[in-house]
Amino acid sequence: MKLNSLRLVLALAVSAATLGAAPLTETTAVFAKPDAATSAVTFLKAGSEPVLAPNAPAPAGWLAVTLAGPHKVYAANKDISKALTVHIGAPYRIEPKADAPILALAQTGDPAEISGLHGRWTEFKLSKNIIGYIKSSAVPSTGAPKAAVVAAAPATSFSARVATDAPAAPAIVIPGKAAPMGDGGSSALPRLFQGKLTSTQSAFHPRRPYDYQLIDNSGERYAYLDMSKLLATEQFNSYLDRTVVIYGTAKAVPGSKDMVILVESLQLH
Repeated sequence: MKLNSLRLVLALAVSAATLGAAPLTETTAVFAKPDAATSAVTFLKAGSEPVLAPNAPAPAGWLAVTLAGPHKVYAANKDISKALTVHIGAPYRIEPKADAPILALAQTGDPAEISGLHGRWTEFKLSKNIIGYIKSSAVPSTGAPKAAVVAAAPATSFSARVATDAPAAPAIVIPGKAAPMGDGGSSALPRLFQGKLTSTQSAFHPRRPYDYQLIDNSGERYAYLDMSKLLATEQFNSYLDRTVVIYGTAKAVPGSKDMVILVESLQLH
């Protein structure tokens, strides 16, 4: 009896997924919320079949659809923490500008990885589904959007990935240097850091364990910088007292509360 019931449920699910799937007859705007007065976040091409978002209610005249990831989105640098996570509730936009349409708001636990830097904006790759809305009049009356049987991931808003160790991030490589390959057996992963690069050398203070350090927005030392992996000919003094973006692996300095970043590449911000 249980086996027959399971077969019946599966049959109904397959039927729901294929019944009346109708391609769109024209390019259709998709909105982040059911409001045509807002800007479209993307478009579905004519001939494509919209996928109905499961368990997503929509007001009369609208249909909730699933926009499969990954998505390229942007967050303002001011909304990104020192740990390179996006503040909860901060907007993710479809372009790196303040008036660009908002795809979603950052939430805890949503997977997003840094994929680039654009001045005052950081680009993220979001690997999950998002719910969008299209006008029901865009779907031919002879059919209905295809229903998803199993969602690949919860279709909600998103935020930068939060991890107990540093999240993975693409390298920023200075021309002439090899692409960063990580720190071997280290438990931490390479990631991006941003701050002001300064020297620790001073005639009035004892010698520090490292000659350079990264200063945060408050003027405090965020971490020492171990430059040993960079080319010996690198002119570090040209970066002094300037905002830089560093790619490397952070670890604790033995016997202290300080942190040091093993720098693999750096560039001016």
